[in-house]
Amino acid sequence: MVHVNIFDTTLRDGEQSPGVNLNQLEKLEIARQLERFGVDIMEAGFPASSQGDFEAVRAIARNIKNVSVTGLARATKSDIDIAWDALKDAAEPRLHVFLATSPIHMQYKLMKTPEEVTQIAVDMVSYAKRNFPHIEWSAEDASRSDLDFLVQIITKVIDAGATVINLPDTVGYTTPEEYGRMFRYIRENVPNIHKAALSCHCHDDLGMAVANSLAAIENGVTQVEGTINGIGERAGNASLEEIAVALNIRKDKYPYSTNLVLKEIKRTSDLVSRFTGMLVPPNKAVVGKNAFAHESGIHQDGVLKNTLTYEIITPELVGVKSNDLVLGKHSGRHAFKDKIEQMGFELSEDKLVEAFTAFKQLTDRKKEVTDEDLFAILTDIQTTAVDIKKYELVAFQVHYGSANLPTATVALTTPEGIRVETARTGSGSVEALMNTLEALIKEEIHLTDFRLSSIGQGRDALAEVHVKMTVNGTPVTGRGSAQDVLEASAKSFLNAVNRVFFNQNTAVKETATL
Repeated sequence: MVHVNIFDTTLRDGEQSPGVNLNQLEKLEIARQLERFGVDIMEAGFPASSQGDFEAVRAIARNIKNVSVTGLARATKSDIDIAWDALKDAAEPRLHVFLATSPIHMQYKLMKTPEEVTQIAVDMVSYAKRNFPHIEWSAEDASRSDLDFLVQIITKVIDAGATVINLPDTVGYTTPEEYGRMFRYIRENVPNIHKAALSCHCHDDLGMAVANSLAAIENGVTQVEGTINGIGERAGNASLEEIAVALNIRKDKYPYSTNLVLKEIKRTSDLVSRFTGMLVPPNKAVVGKNAFAHESGIHQDGVLKNTLTYEIITPELVGVKSNDLVLGKHSGRHAFKDKIEQMGFELSEDKLVEAFTAFKQLTDRKKEVTDEDLFAILTDIQTTAVDIKKYELVAFQVHYGSANLPTATVALTTPEGIRVETARTGSGSVEALMNTLEALIKEEIHLTDFRLSSIGQGRDALAEVHVKMTVNGTPVTGRGSAQDVLEASAKSFLNAVNRVFFNQNTAVKETATL
């Protein structure tokens, strides 16, 4: 059985999704979960793109030891140098350097001749080889490139030191038959192809990213790239969870193995969805909430008699389990600690105390505390910076009635430690609350999106709110959860604003360390 390496780019290509804004703590938590999931290579970011991305890549490189960590770089010495500074402490550092090879990109974007592009690629791979033991070279827009030109440039970059050749379908244009044929042509015509692994990277603009990736694997690719939940620019990337389950369920068609731990799929999907604010559609393959639901009477009858009649994937395979009571109001701290360790969280002593306190408060108000509830509590606490000055909610009250003007009163402490309080009205209770919060915060704020969902089921389910806004012109996202919808709304608003302070504080630290 041929082994296929999994290259996860959730933290780089996935984070380029419009509206996604992960901070360093969130990236690190996702990275730890990807390590548990069993990916082979993790693209932690694009170090040269910003100070924040550099610091996040460096933190991941220093903390993740069982996965090869890579960073993206343009074909320039400065990008490569910055990438090495961010990745040099990794257990197995590698570089992902790219350069466009399609006629339209070379002419209109690079404004270079094919000969000039080839020379740049060779020079930059050779330059990177001085430090990096592993170098992946990507032919951007390979699926619209001339095959003979690809043969020439690939031959030369392998001679220069590239150990992986990635041929992406950058704009999601190709079909499975065309994509597979391209890899077959490269394998048959590049004389030194045995010295490098072939990799595929597909976008989903025409809805064929997973199918194209599987076609590439069938034609000799031994590394497949994608993201969790298929997030990414435009229509997104190939969904790694879909590829993994397809390889597992259809072993008869795909005799390939991976190192992925399939029971970690649901938790990985939930974590990425929560941090990015990109909700998983109910009908999404493998991880959507309807993936194992059967409404049709005929389907229900068949499943009751034999699950294989309509259910080709068992919930247990991907880590979906019933949300039974996991802990109660009488559960002690030791049992709580054991439970969160089972869930894959590693909390400091201070954060463990904070999490246990939040859990106890929830048990006073909620009869059943489920895994989903704990997941919401733990992810919030794990990704909250304790040493950053920020706005904190002291108290709020909202007056609302069908015949009255909704009015909210809010008290906050500012980053300077000053208590402030005011009241504002709005056309609804949420708007009144948001108007009041905005009046108390000195930054210029424009709320652009507000989304409400529930965590779990039942009338006592936690509410989760995701917001998008601009703070002093900078786009940010925020999330908050609570049993009360208005409290969750206030938390999400402040979470978004406080991200600005987190980023500013990180930038100061980065300036001192770079």
